[in-house]
Amino acid sequence: MAEQLSQSELDYPFKLLEYFNGFRVSKVIFSACELGVFDLLLQSQKSLSAESVSQELQASQDGMERLLDALVGIDILDVEITQGKAFYSSTDVANLYLAKASPKSLYNMIAYQSQTIYPLWNHLADAVREGKNQNEKTLNMSSDQIFETLYRSEEEMLKFMQLMHATWVIDTHDVVTAFDLSPFKTMVDVGGCTGGLARELAKAYPGSTVTVFDLPKVVEVAKKHFSVPDDSIAFQEGDFFTGELPEGDLYIVARIIHDWKEEKCLQLLRKLCEQCKPDGGILIVEAMLNENRRGPVMTQLFSLNMLVQTEGKERTPSEYFRLLSSAGFKDLQVRRTGKSYDCILGIK
Repeated sequence: MAEQLSQSELDYPFKLLEYFNGFRVSKVIFSACELGVFDLLLQSQKSLSAESVSQELQASQDGMERLLDALVGIDILDVEITQGKAFYSSTDVANLYLAKASPKSLYNMIAYQSQTIYPLWNHLADAVREGKNQNEKTLNMSSDQIFETLYRSEEEMLKFMQLMHATWVIDTHDVVTAFDLSPFKTMVDVGGCTGGLARELAKAYPGSTVTVFDLPKVVEVAKKHFSVPDDSIAFQEGDFFTGELPEGDLYIVARIIHDWKEEKCLQLLRKLCEQCKPDGGILIVEAMLNENRRGPVMTQLFSLNMLVQTEGKERTPSEYFRLLSSAGFKDLQVRRTGKSYDCILGIK
């Protein structure tokens, strides 16, 4: 059953008011990233006044002081009062995840959320009412052409790929080690985008080869913007719906199935099962709902995001089991990572 509200919450709805203001909290973080607050504080290596920050970032002192205070209020910045004057500094969390220079920076994820996802969510009620994405109202793009919309220009495609790359900054290790994948010597990351997940696979399983399979224009941008010296992975161009798939012992399908309606999911999964070698497998990586529909709340929000932006949804493990079984996979196992993304391993 749902958690019963305490009498104090019924007397005054603190929790509801916190939820109501959630969008404001998001925008505080988005705006601070956009303005360069976290980068400046990291570079300065010392506490700064609102006056100094506003001068460096060419912003109003009054507005910046309010923004910095709000960041302190949500524990992202720290503040000390010296002789009646406030001096602000970064926390470890801000330095690690919000400054661009950090190897674990989520800046590109935040920028995409602010510039693309946030406007789409203005039409959430329309999406629920109509049962379809809101690309037409928000972006003046067809609601039927999902990736044509995401990749509508090289600039927009790069933003989306940076979002995907930022996701794997914090989630890859748990995903690639959820199962022991060492028996699979030839791995193919289907729709692997920048190669962020594939490189972690190659690192965890040095005895295996890992290939990213994605659209030619995606591979081109990945090589141009996300290449690394002495790369441990390979790229192969193609379309996983219409083209020929590379041979592999294990197909990794990460954050792909949730984009599509059931019939297209089955189309892809059956194709992968047909291509899969005997005793080969498939690794599904997705944010998975609890079977009792009571969470995780982040995944429930992800599923609403799939409604406003794509034609897919998030699913429970049993729903993925049904799809995979229908496609011909067996011996299905699920692993919960306790983070954003969970894994299902199936064998042909």
